[in-house]
Amino acid sequence: MRGYVVKRLGQAVLVLWAAYTLSFVLLSALPGDSVNNKIQNPDAQISPEAGRIMLEYYGLDRPIVEQYLHGLRGVLTGEFGYSLSNGKPVTQLLAEVLPSTLRLTGLGLAFGLLFAAVVALASNYAPRAWLRGLFGAAPALFASVPTFVVGILALQFLSFRFHLIPSVDDGTFLALLAPAATIGLLIAAPISQVFAGSVHSTRRAPFVHVLRAKGAGEGYIFRKDVLRNSSLPVLTLLGLALGELIAGSVVTESVYARDGIGQLTVGAVDTQDLPVVQGVVLLSTVAYVLVNLAVDLVYPFVDPRVLVDGKSQRVTKSRVRESRVSAGPVSEGRVSESIGRAAIAPAAVPAPHRLPTEMAMP
Repeated sequence: MRGYVVKRLGQAVLVLWAAYTLSFVLLSALPGDSVNNKIQNPDAQISPEAGRIMLEYYGLDRPIVEQYLHGLRGVLTGEFGYSLSNGKPVTQLLAEVLPSTLRLTGLGLAFGLLFAAVVALASNYAPRAWLRGLFGAAPALFASVPTFVVGILALQFLSFRFHLIPSVDDGTFLALLAPAATIGLLIAAPISQVFAGSVHSTRRAPFVHVLRAKGAGEGYIFRKDVLRNSSLPVLTLLGLALGELIAGSVVTESVYARDGIGQLTVGAVDTQDLPVVQGVVLLSTVAYVLVNLAVDLVYPFVDPRVLVDGKSQRVTKSRVRESRVSAGPVSEGRVSESIGRAAIAPAAVPAPHRLPTEMAMP
């Protein structure tokens, strides 16, 4: 397990370095910045000497390679430089707006998981066929409606017409519900679609037929086998959903007039404040890497077959899928050495999945 963790940490550091380098190259290729634009603006009436001092203060007079190395050293020490617009440290600007965005994305993630669970379970377990079809079409509807449209409609009806929520952020929890639900719909679409498909395929697996033949009910099968065997794709999407949350926060915070990372990014792009833009990119990358690292570390606890023979040996996702087809349900005990054995025979059902004595077949 230690080697597996070290490998994933090394990959995370590599991703962070690549994100910084790529963002620096792309931002440096943009024409101009807020300091040079201010110096070249005739209305600003900045003398050449004052312009030289400003460029020297922000390090814009140095060669591009020296700027890159200086910025990289600053990232390693937690210093992202100073804003070109107001001169404040970028870390201070990020710290001021980060709590608001964390509250929005955290509650939005909770709403997204709730929406996805309801849609996925209803599309598989609803008593009527038309209900299952209706919920099965919901993910496509969630994905096709733009975030800003959902936000504008929510403001129009919930705020302006029925006066249920404030039209702007007033710091209350009630003002957070509508933007969180809006951003939750954004991530509910892919999660609900994948979760519904995973539950659908797991319910038709051979080991589930064995449990039904032994008299197990749908509730017992879902709690003991279907839920756990269908959770790995959802865990993978949770790591990817962070990118959707960050992108959705930019639009959502603009629609609902909320202070946060999204509003800070829009303002920095408008003023070509490159250090702030780069700081937002690095902060988003760190959050994305940490969430995906946490997901990777949770994998072995959900599916022990991720670790082969108890060693820190990573199994590829395709191999996990192949073993899942041949081996049936996830075992809560030791992974069988013969992981490719068919799970159709009653003797192949792992001990944690055996039924209570009163449910066994005579």
